[in-house]
Amino acid sequence: MNLTQEDWVSQFESDDNSVILDVRTEAECNEGMIPNAINIDIYEGQAFIDKLEALDKSKNYYVYCRSGARSAKACEVMNELGFENAYNLLGGFLEWDGEVV
Repeated sequence: MNLTQEDWVSQFESDDNSVILDVRTEAECNEGMIPNAINIDIYEGQAFIDKLEALDKSKNYYVYCRSGARSAKACEVMNELGFENAYNLLGGFLEWDGEVV
């Protein structure tokens, strides 16, 4: 599901069962990340799938990338793998105006 930054943040902040997932490359992450995000690079192919499979599917995932395209694809993959709640950040990190670490 695609959410605007405002909805993504407000929903995440009120969610006790949430995980932020950054699907960018390591080099992109080195330029800054949303606090408390875990990074799994979507470009890793099968390794990306394997790492997703190791995650707790009962949690709610708030997914982002640089612009919102890769994270939208990641949400689709997660839904196919049985994750019920994966939320894509529209506009991605490029339009993020929250805290960065």
